Amino acid sequence: MTRRWLPALLLCGIALPAWAQDRSITLASTTSTEQSGLFGHVLPIFARDTGITVRVVALGTGQALDVGRRGDADALLVHDQAAEERFVAEGHGGPRRQVMYNDFVLVGPGTDPAHIAETHDVAAALLRIAAARAPFISRGDRSGTHAAELRLWQQAGADPVTGRGQWYREVGQGMGPALNTAAAQNAYALTDRGTWLAFRNRQDLRILVAGDTRLLNQYGVLAVSPQRHPHVKAAEAQAFIGWITGPAGQAAIAGYRIHGEQLFFPNAGSPG
Repeated sequence: MTRRWLPALLLCGIALPAWAQDRSITLASTTSTEQSGLFGHVLPIFARDTGITVRVVALGTGQALDVGRRGDADALLVHDQAAEERFVAEGHGGPRRQVMYNDFVLVGPGTDPAHIAETHDVAAALLRIAAARAPFISRGDRSGTHAAELRLWQQAGADPVTGRGQWYREVGQGMGPALNTAAAQNAYALTDRGTWLAFRNRQDLRILVAGDTRLLNQYGVLAVSPQRHPHVKAAEAQAFIGWITGPAGQAAIAGYRIHGEQLFFPNAGSPG
């Protein structure tokens, strides 16, 4: 039997052999996992191990969770734990499982007009940026990074909205475009380290604040509920979750490096 007979078999309602069936899932995830190059490294290994291919829809975490709520994805890999837990509590999917982490960093121009490089305290750094009215680029896209940025401003006791359209500028785009804007405007920005390491258009930007425990960037994975959306590929989604949180997937994550530097650190076995 050759593949030219597949359309006729489908029209006749004849069951296809296993090799002809589509074993794939749609994964709604973040722009950071896509733009950092992680999926380009990890997903071919998953396909080789399982025979299941993955189509990634890269969005901000908030938008990715909305895709899951509509049943337009089979699984999610995102990085806003509070929003993920709400998704599960609302019955849209789950359970949530930890996958990996890295950290956020505050980047800015080498001239550092707000003098934030003098502190390792991210809240103090944000207060200095606001006081100096130094340009700050926000993703403004409901992503996990955007949610983390807003939490950090709140913890600092500052309201960046008062500077909107002046020193505080929202681009409504992913991490790569936000960093491009920051580089072009000599502005500060919060970025995940993975995207930063893969980002080439740095110009005068550099990491100025890192290492604060509040900058932890945790990723979680969860399946979309087949009870809410019977059409989702539940078995394949669970196969992906089992693999990415298992020894092979965790090793693949740990093995992804740029210029010898590890971008993500697997921690599926750690308590959530």
